[in-house]
Amino acid sequence: MKGKKIVLGITGGIAAYKSAEIASRLKKSGADVRVVMTRHATEFISPRTFQEITKNPVAVEMFADVVNFDESHISLANFADVILIAPATANFLAKMAHGIADDLLTTTILATPAQVIVSPAMNTVMLENPATQDNLKILKSRGIKIIEPATGKLACGTVGKGRLPEPAEICAYIEKFFDDDKNLNLRGKKILVTAGGTVEPIDPVRYIGNRSSGKMGFELAAASRRHGADVILISAKDLPVIDGVQFVKVESAEEMRVAVLSEYDTADAVIMSAAVSDYRVKNFSAQKIKKDADTLTLELVKNPDILKELGRLKKSQVLIGFAAETENLLEYARKKLDEKNLDMIVANDVTAEGAGFSVDTNIASLIYRGGTVENFPKMSKRDLAEKIVERLAKIFQSGE
Repeated sequence: MKGKKIVLGITGGIAAYKSAEIASRLKKSGADVRVVMTRHATEFISPRTFQEITKNPVAVEMFADVVNFDESHISLANFADVILIAPATANFLAKMAHGIADDLLTTTILATPAQVIVSPAMNTVMLENPATQDNLKILKSRGIKIIEPATGKLACGTVGKGRLPEPAEICAYIEKFFDDDKNLNLRGKKILVTAGGTVEPIDPVRYIGNRSSGKMGFELAAASRRHGADVILISAKDLPVIDGVQFVKVESAEEMRVAVLSEYDTADAVIMSAAVSDYRVKNFSAQKIKKDADTLTLELVKNPDILKELGRLKKSQVLIGFAAETENLLEYARKKLDEKNLDMIVANDVTAEGAGFSVDTNIASLIYRGGTVENFPKMSKRDLAEKIVERLAKIFQSGE
């Protein structure tokens, strides 16, 4: 793990004493380890212990005096390749699941694009409580990895599931994560992601638009960033900012076209997930159109096909498109793949339950240039974004 950057978060459970060995093993394996402790964790083990082990300052307080002006939670969030929480108490899992950011560690987790891995440790009854199980399900659905607790004698004297696994097992899990992640290393790659539905103005008040929420594109940008890429997100929707991602706000199809083309020559890949308006109003009214008549006729003209233009201009870039259809899904998607010179297309039937624009899940098929098709069941858009970025990394590796 030489050169890997790991933030080790320690929460207030008796198993915190094992975290010293975790830090030591990670350090000896070559990782650069930074430790963040909750206040309750410091009741079980001293921050000085981790400072001596890691040779780095230990962060505890959100509002501690800063020597060099660098907001701690943002600094640590951007530093990390992985954030490991070991042990993670039931209370801390609940705060993570519900987005509470009331200390340095919870705030760092909310601000990071890195993979978060948690190792829960608690009494068996607390672990099996429906509230804790629901919180674990929520975290898993968001892409957070869970190291299953071990079974054995607990600090309370009972025997059951809830022990923190041995430090060697936790470190082996982290090493395996990095081994698996090697194929996803996108460092040095510049990736453009488009998101949201563009809008075409009718007058200063009204516009023509579509139902795209932008959620899929934002998840793709976040996944690409988590795996080290330099990401530019060109979006017609405003969603929460992704740390480390350059955000470009556009509205119309033409604005998106200009923004994409300005970066295309230096891009390694474009993931065109935006729902770009096919038509625009021919004659924009500089003044609000009054509601005087019973009918209103608008003349529409076709917008430039951005994806087709990118396919025509393509040199070495990897080009990924989306096909949101309501019928003949694979037929239309394959046609689009060929006509627009794509390397891969993500096809989904937006009429299927759980695959529409405004939900947090999707059902998709990935179709490749060679004709291979991968079908995925309903999953979170975050998980689907990971699958798409994994396939992009393999395309880079194959050189195809």
